[in-house]
Amino acid sequence: MPRMLRQLMHRRIVMVSALVLLVIAVLALGAPWFASADPNDTAVLDRLKPPSAAHLMGTDELGRDMYARIVHGARYSLAIAALTALGSVVLGTILGLMGGFFRRLDAPLMRVVDAMMSFPDILLAIALVAILGPSLVNVVLALVLVYTPRVARVVRASTLVVRELLFVEAVRALGVRTSRILWRHILPNLMSPILVQVSFIFAYAILAEAGLSFLGVGVPPEIPTWGTMVASSQQYADRAFWVVLFPGLAIIFTALSLQLLGDGVRDLLDPKLKKAA
Repeated sequence: MPRMLRQLMHRRIVMVSALVLLVIAVLALGAPWFASADPNDTAVLDRLKPPSAAHLMGTDELGRDMYARIVHGARYSLAIAALTALGSVVLGTILGLMGGFFRRLDAPLMRVVDAMMSFPDILLAIALVAILGPSLVNVVLALVLVYTPRVARVVRASTLVVRELLFVEAVRALGVRTSRILWRHILPNLMSPILVQVSFIFAYAILAEAGLSFLGVGVPPEIPTWGTMVASSQQYADRAFWVVLFPGLAIIFTALSLQLLGDGVRDLLDPKLKKAA
């Protein structure tokens, strides 16, 4: 791990991306200290005020401070993305391991995965949220179901390779329990693609939540996520561009930084890409 970190530090774009994510995470965790104003306090007389010393990022259509809403909204947006990435990776890893290691389960599990992946991500998420109802928990559940097949496919493909290696055949010949083989011998060798999938799904979930909120089927409007800010303020963008610009930039910088960080980790962990570089 120290050697990996040193190699990542030599990649300037990866370090810049990690620094951006660190700043966003610190702001989210310390939102009450970095943005003391209540993000839901309204002041009609101050509605659609441009950025100034009193309001660093201006105010929205209800006079709410945009800086406070973006900083506090980072908590919700990052929490949704983190829970989605965690749930998708856990479920996808279990399904991928089962399908890749047990031949009898491979065909039925992968057919279900193929059926789910045949739908565009955003359309499947809209359908699931419409069935479950618009709430923060239901959005997370819908996104987990959407991105689990993606992880399952990657883990299954890696498991098929690791399963045939000599050390796995040796421990199976020694009579080691199947659960121990999966946990101690196969899963550790799958951590590279799993870590890459975590970073990508984290970014996808941020964009998907913003898309669902923009379409009006995401979390309730009273929850200040970056997506709900863009959705509620889009009709005022021609008069006050900052109400859409700043939450949009937060989404872009976070998703782009996660993608670049994931690319850097993938290039570092993939022997073929390292050799080509």
